[in-house]
Amino acid sequence: MRSTRPSFHVRRDRGGRRRISPVLTAVALASVLALTATACGSGDDKADGQASASAADTGSGDGKIKIPDDIKNRLKEHGIDIDKWKHGAWKNWDKDDWLREADEFINPIIKGLWDPDRMRDANDPDKGVDDNDLSGDQGVTDPEPAPVDAKAVAATYHANAATAGKVFFDSPEGTMVCSATVVEDPAHPGKSNLVWTAGHCVHAGKNGGWYRNIAFVPSYNNSGKSAGQLQNASRDEVAPYGVWWGDWAQTSQQWIEQGGETGGDGASYDYAVIHVTPEKGGNGKSLEETVGSALPVDFNAPAVPKVPSITATGYPAAKPFDGQLLYQCTDRPGRLSINASDPTMYRIGCTMTGGSSGGGWVAVGSDGKPALVSNTSIGPVSSGWLAGPRLGDVAKGVYDSVSKKFAGQ
Repeated sequence: MRSTRPSFHVRRDRGGRRRISPVLTAVALASVLALTATACGSGDDKADGQASASAADTGSGDGKIKIPDDIKNRLKEHGIDIDKWKHGAWKNWDKDDWLREADEFINPIIKGLWDPDRMRDANDPDKGVDDNDLSGDQGVTDPEPAPVDAKAVAATYHANAATAGKVFFDSPEGTMVCSATVVEDPAHPGKSNLVWTAGHCVHAGKNGGWYRNIAFVPSYNNSGKSAGQLQNASRDEVAPYGVWWGDWAQTSQQWIEQGGETGGDGASYDYAVIHVTPEKGGNGKSLEETVGSALPVDFNAPAVPKVPSITATGYPAAKPFDGQLLYQCTDRPGRLSINASDPTMYRIGCTMTGGSSGGGWVAVGSDGKPALVSNTSIGPVSSGWLAGPRLGDVAKGVYDSVSKKFAGQ
């Protein structure tokens, strides 16, 4: 299905975002920084139990990989040897060997891979981002919001935004970074190992597959050091609560099947849940216990006009930011419709840039308590806004499936 919207060419920069340049069309839309792109979805907001992503069972995080038989067979089909993978074979991004289906996710721990230098390098943004805007009138779209200046979160981040952190991963273009949030796990109250981020932070979509070496660092640069101060920082300073590897990841089936190089399509389904395990091995403490907090997820948030305020959190990496510090924007959301057949998105004024992709959007519910209601998905450079999906049945299906997978463990 294709509407009258212009088409876009996309390539991802190292700030974890999509950089989209428009093809000439009758409608003058401009390029988006972002944060995601996918082809036209079905618009069906039903949970899909097949959206799950299989993974290596890394056990206690000691590097000894135990892989289910069905995954072993999948890997054999692709000629993948785990020992060779861990010693550099993961750098092979040949399309024929790129694991892409929902049940082909594998992410064995490679101890020490994410050192401070590699984490810093993942934040270097592409210098050539087109400085334009994307807007449209399909579906219900409110006037573009006024830019809201992102405000730096006061250090320490663990005291002021304990659930926030960074997701690092490798792609064919190099090391990349997104933002993410620790969320509650209904199967393990008070002991969650679940992280919420954007779908495009774990999977490339229709023309690619699962990204590799996916790891979460809660409270990255907790003390708020400058880029210069981080040059000689130890790993413990950069990652004071450890490096947590994804041993299971799941995004929407819409993203896996249809995600591709078109601007804005599928952003309504751009979310993912990662189950993590500590790189150093287990000490009995979950991620939630380690950081001391986790956010509930609201899959029945009020309609956009009824939400008085949303706060988006992330580590923006593109200019004028450098990816090392945590920022937030708070604004009353409006509506953005990229595709009339897909759920309308939240949109807020915010000057955060690439790297903030996947960061959590939090609103206070009717119970007076904060809950995650969205994540950063797309947004332009120049006009200062971000958009995120409103979480419904498909998102709940993704979340519930990961939770149930680990319910007995």
